[in-house]
Amino acid sequence: MTEPRLWAVVGATGTGKTALSLDLAERLEREGRGAEVVNADAMQFYRGMNIGTAKLAQEEQRGIAHHLFDALDVTDEATVAWYQPAARRRIEEIHGRGRDAILVGGSGLYVSSVLFDFQFPPRDEALRAELESDLERGGVESLLARLRALDATAASEVDPRNPRRVVRALEVALLGADAQVTLPQAPKLWHDHTRVLGVSCERATLVKRLDARVEEMWASGLVAEARDLVPLGIEQGKTASRAIGYQQALAQLRGELSERQAIEETQALTRRYARRQVSWFKRYADVHWFDASDSAPDVAKVETAS
Repeated sequence: MTEPRLWAVVGATGTGKTALSLDLAERLEREGRGAEVVNADAMQFYRGMNIGTAKLAQEEQRGIAHHLFDALDVTDEATVAWYQPAARRRIEEIHGRGRDAILVGGSGLYVSSVLFDFQFPPRDEALRAELESDLERGGVESLLARLRALDATAASEVDPRNPRRVVRALEVALLGADAQVTLPQAPKLWHDHTRVLGVSCERATLVKRLDARVEEMWASGLVAEARDLVPLGIEQGKTASRAIGYQQALAQLRGELSERQAIEETQALTRRYARRQVSWFKRYADVHWFDASDSAPDVAKVETAS
């Protein structure tokens, strides 16, 4: 048998990555290789965050082993620095069992941190704590002003509505490093036997699909799920509290948004996020793209590729 491979199934949210990964895993099982799935969706790391992340229920996993789902409490901070070694360790363990690993998710930086060999900016926990205190006292605008003075490019690229990213960009700038982590122009693969499958969707079709998906999340009880997470500390979680959908559901619970406002804001943010995902993954070379409208994509034509 050839050396175990690393597969990646990537694309925008709502395009059908999960279904494709399961179809691929089943085909590999039939071919006698076997496969296990490793999560690369940052919000699916969290226990209890199921409806708003479209997390696959255990009974829907078709008997295929899944890793790094429900790996964090909602009070934990999800970082690429934590994820990269954790995911690579799972992949090496899967390969050690003689099976292929399938990395699945749309969180571009998390996926890239596993697939490609590049380093991340330094961290300084004491400096980070100081900047977070400054954020609480003076708000995000004061931090943005400092960042502009140090690194105008980073300031123009960071999302000002995401204080966590502003703090991180300023931390890195103060440490004298490049504040933005991006995909290298000619990235070197971490694992030689890597195959990347992408799922694409025509924009108008994807928008309709995403909007309907958000409506279904509210109908399925997202607000109740968010309410159940409040005693577990979701409002204090640096990452979980800002997850698209949960942030709006929590605002609805606090009376800051009506249900309709919460749904529409989630839809708008989801559409924007999907655009960023499309832009990120389009930069990948050697991706075998599938059309999301194909209900039964032929993974066989790439399964045996070297």
